[in-house]
Amino acid sequence: MLIRIIKSIGILGAIAALSLSVRAEQALAGAGATFPYPIYAKWAHMYEQATKVKVNYQSIGSGGGIAQIKAKTVDFGASDAPLTPQDLNSAGLFQFPMVIGGVVPVVNLPGITDGQLKLTPEVLANIFIGSITKWDDPAIKEINPGLALPSKAITVVHRADGSGTTWVFTNYLSKVSSAWKGRVGFATSVEWPCGVGGKGNEGVAAYVKRLAGAIGYVEYAYALQNKITYAQMKNREGKFVSPDIQSFQAAAANADWNKAPGFYLVLTDQPGEASWPITGATFILVHKERGDAAKAKAVLDFFDWCYSKGDAEAEKLHYIPMPSSVVDLVQSAWKRDLKAAGAPAWP
Repeated sequence: MLIRIIKSIGILGAIAALSLSVRAEQALAGAGATFPYPIYAKWAHMYEQATKVKVNYQSIGSGGGIAQIKAKTVDFGASDAPLTPQDLNSAGLFQFPMVIGGVVPVVNLPGITDGQLKLTPEVLANIFIGSITKWDDPAIKEINPGLALPSKAITVVHRADGSGTTWVFTNYLSKVSSAWKGRVGFATSVEWPCGVGGKGNEGVAAYVKRLAGAIGYVEYAYALQNKITYAQMKNREGKFVSPDIQSFQAAAANADWNKAPGFYLVLTDQPGEASWPITGATFILVHKERGDAAKAKAVLDFFDWCYSKGDAEAEKLHYIPMPSSVVDLVQSAWKRDLKAAGAPAWP
């Protein structure tokens, strides 16, 4: 009897070990952009509950995500800065858009609440370039008549890490300010003329919340979650708009993904009276070819689930889901361009 029990325990132990091995193989690893972290974390939790497949996503910034997928240390990378078709080809990568969101200026000004402060493209660029240094500067007062602006120094807070949020923000500033374009330009990491750096959207949000007189830029969900005051922005049509899903949708309305090679599309400074001017898509990066067919399909299965099951949660967190027409384009490209073990990765 004792021998039978020992044998049974041994068999059960082997089964348990095999089960753990299978579960371990099902774990997916991703890293990159902090911009979409709230929705990726939510999707990962829901997906594990539905499928028992665990998705570990590290919010390390777009620069880190690009580096890690190139180094093949993760199953997928994530970036808010789309790679050009040339960069994708040279690295053997494929990218596709997942959701659309907005980058928003956030401030810490006592007595001023969401949307009360108005900023023009010129004023925003001059604050971040360091030529406007106090909140009662005449250029700020002119567009905010009647608003009690303090005679307080402005503390600029920017990202300290390589960041797609920075890419979107500086891309916008480069479009609306020749001074910014000539002196700073746009990239995932730039030489900031002034200010202090925080790591991730989380770090920028924490600094702005702590420092009176601060201004920074974060993905909209972080502004809401951290209860930080956001500013209105004057858009391309000369209208002051607040950030919300409607103004992000307005900016994305004219996006023609079908004519975007490698899904390379920039949504900053879009036309439309209701458009939020600092809107951007966030992208997933995978290798065009990989040897592990099961893992390659598992990654695509997860994002297929996100496309088909995740829209409601995306909207709750103030992201815009990709339209079904774009999802069809993406999945057709999966079938056409992605290979695993010599066969289509997405049959």
